[in-house]
Amino acid sequence: MDTKLISFIYLAFVLMLVSTNFHDVQGLETESQPPDLRTRKSGSDWNRFLGPTGDSKSPETSLLTSWSPAGPPVVWEKEIGTSYGAPTVSQGRLFMFDRHGEFARLTCMKSETGDELWRFEYPTDYEDLYGYNNGPRTCPVVDGNRVYIFGPEGMLHCLAVSDGKSLWSIDTTAKFHVIQNFFGVGSAPVVEGEMLIVQIGGSPPGRVKNLLSARSPVQGNGSGIVAFNKWTGEVVYQITDELASYATPALATINGRRWCFTFTRGGLVAFEPRSGTVDFHYPWRAKKFESVNASNPVVVDDLVFISETYGLGSSLLKVRPGGYKVVWKDSECRRNKAMQLHWSTAIHHEGYLYGYSGRHSRGCELRCVELRTGKVIWSHRVHERGSLLYADGHFVSLGEFGTFTLIRPNPKELEIVSQVLLIGEIGEERINYPAWATPILSNGFLYLRGKDRLVCLDLIPKDE
Repeated sequence: MDTKLISFIYLAFVLMLVSTNFHDVQGLETESQPPDLRTRKSGSDWNRFLGPTGDSKSPETSLLTSWSPAGPPVVWEKEIGTSYGAPTVSQGRLFMFDRHGEFARLTCMKSETGDELWRFEYPTDYEDLYGYNNGPRTCPVVDGNRVYIFGPEGMLHCLAVSDGKSLWSIDTTAKFHVIQNFFGVGSAPVVEGEMLIVQIGGSPPGRVKNLLSARSPVQGNGSGIVAFNKWTGEVVYQITDELASYATPALATINGRRWCFTFTRGGLVAFEPRSGTVDFHYPWRAKKFESVNASNPVVVDDLVFISETYGLGSSLLKVRPGGYKVVWKDSECRRNKAMQLHWSTAIHHEGYLYGYSGRHSRGCELRCVELRTGKVIWSHRVHERGSLLYADGHFVSLGEFGTFTLIRPNPKELEIVSQVLLIGEIGEERINYPAWATPILSNGFLYLRGKDRLVCLDLIPKDE
């Protein structure tokens, strides 16, 4: 056969493949969206970790800020499986990721009633190295008709919101050779454009199965952060030798440019999320072997705040493309730190950071810190660590032992508006330790989870 004819046939074949793939992806981009199940249309979704803007702030207003001694009205409650993660809510659907026996389960329910719509399960044999529970640590992430879950053993799944059908899945532990972290996988993915950005933290192949059995420092293999095509699961890029932490990547726009800030095990990695181009790495991890970074970066204009609780404390950076300037940082040799965040993330409000500072319940303090200076404005001793949600001019706080508090932001003093323990019909506490999941708010419904129960409260005032 003539060489030119062969070349022509080959080129036509390649163009046909490209055209087919283009139309396939184009079809994915325009796939039909599931129907909106809400009856209450006011408000917003809470479709990812720390809400619609990734900072634990809700845009909802006109909420109930005068509570009875029993707290806001309970709409529904139900027993749930083993996990630490919060649910997410999108278009009237609530997604709960937990463990039941030897299976990890994603349950889709009607958010206003708790009625189950569908469930997806996969087998898991994850066992925590320190005896904590063996359920998921992350929340589901919803994007249109896709919902993503990332299990503690490293299984990454993409499912259809409409019916729970599996669209793709990846065993990231096997693919990237991830050595089991202290508490498994605990960083939720984030969606950016066509990509799903995930902390992976793989290592070169070897026999070490977990960090406790490693005789020398574990090295990375360039898969610290991986961007997957959100439609297909194909790897778009992978960057950094850092290992994974328990903080979720934070996305932001600064002076018209998109950024992704990921507080990895060894420090803050800043990069351009479309290309994966790394701007800088800022080392920030305590010397203690068992230390972890678990609190999300807080981005305010061109400032990025990070904090941990194992010895270093906090630091504030002023960032620019390709670099950064340290505005302030806690002194490693000084015992007193500005803030020492454990698993919860501070919330910025009008120039101040509010958050729970302390590694343990005993000695923990709720603090107000001036962002630009690191000055502690006030500090109030509490008996439990907690998580904060900001909405309608107030903080909603959930303590790990179930204390439910409404706080008005005030840089002069701690101003508690209401504080209750949610008690059930037969006198039992509705929220039990460990309540480590951040409260979430969607369409006026507030969702709180404790050890084995999910409670839905109504924050929309009833007409007199």
